Amino acid sequence: MKIRELQEIHNDQAALSRLFQAVVATGAPMNYYHPMHYETAMNYWAGVLSDYNRLFVAVLDGEIVGTVQLHLSDKENGQHRAEIAKLMTHPKAQRKGVARSLLRHAEQAAIEEQRWLLMLDTEKEGPANALYLSEGYQLVGEVPAYSQDAFGEYKDGHVYYKLLR
Repeated sequence: MKIRELQEIHNDQAALSRLFQAVVATGAPMNYYHPMHYETAMNYWAGVLSDYNRLFVAVLDGEIVGTVQLHLSDKENGQHRAEIAKLMTHPKAQRKGVARSLLRHAEQAAIEEQRWLLMLDTEKEGPANALYLSEGYQLVGEVPAYSQDAFGEYKDGHVYYKLLR
């Protein structure tokens, strides 16, 4: 598996869109409902990259099987922090270390950006909680009905932070 940063979307937009559709189809609370239309996914990826958003992908056997974003705070008094977002793994590539590798890569990028406070949120009952706890993230708390899953069911959320220094 190789992790790489995307500097532009166009060449990988279709593969990213198929990945996003597959993840949403599992019910993951990714801010979109199932079925996720291809055009919706394409439009999402078209607007992802910016001066404050870095995108990393995991490539396995020549195929993009996961992503993570590092959202750098653009606030004057928040230059020390960033958010981990849209950490996703294709269902066929789960349990192969993809998410862990992407998370660690994003953390290293945060250090390079001199961001030492990371924040993230996830579904309370979701499988990602075990990953975040095992990687040293601290649970801040629980938010009731924080989001809806891909099928419209309200899910409680967990909010985490990690200090990198």
